[in-house]
Amino acid sequence: MFCKKCGTTVPDTAKFCDNCGAPQIRPDTQAIPSHTEATTTPEPGTSKSQRYVVIGIMGIVALVLIAAVFYYYVMLGAGFFAAQTAQETVYKGATPQSTVTQKAQETVYKGVEQATSNIQMIGNVYGLSSSPSAGIDEIKFTIGLKPGAPPVDVSHMQIVFSTPAAPPQILVWGDTPDTGYFTAKENGVNPGVQVMEAQTQTEIDFKVTAVPKNTRITIELRPSVGASLPFSKTTPATVQKTNVLY
Repeated sequence: MFCKKCGTTVPDTAKFCDNCGAPQIRPDTQAIPSHTEATTTPEPGTSKSQRYVVIGIMGIVALVLIAAVFYYYVMLGAGFFAAQTAQETVYKGATPQSTVTQKAQETVYKGVEQATSNIQMIGNVYGLSSSPSAGIDEIKFTIGLKPGAPPVDVSHMQIVFSTPAAPPQILVWGDTPDTGYFTAKENGVNPGVQVMEAQTQTEIDFKVTAVPKNTRITIELRPSVGASLPFSKTTPATVQKTNVLY
């Protein structure tokens, strides 16, 4: 081995040069890792420990997930049972309320019907014709009050007459029957009646544009107070001077 500083031959085991005193390093010692490098190399046992730790953590995570799923299904079943019980309770409790509401609605309906349906038809509806080949051109019928109903102001009542081929025609109270006016007679003899009283019959009479046979007509009585009274009739297949509309 030669000294790297002065080039003098030195023994292979020499640590210092005999000529210049420089320290000598053997070639084989360069490949030997230092103590620090050797300690940084992981030991085989360390990898196994890490694997055991990872496996343990994964096992704990799996147990936690299983417990969470079990808790979820238990709570879900409990919530479903509670909701079903609540629904049954509400249903059982709602039944009397529904009955009460239905009875209240029936009471209101009956009260409205009794308070507003003051007018009623009496007898037949007649269709008169001045020219049977053209159809009927005059309508007559009788109305009255229902028992216990208050008087009705006929002079402020309107009558709406319509057919499928003609637009609605509004008639008001007048002295002479016409296509725009209707007359009212008390018990068929006293003309010009303005107020319909209890236990009396009022004959209504008005003119219309000729309505041919087999034609459906609609008549609606509209009092100033209370609900309307609509009804429908049909002209006969053979029109005569006097006809009963059905």
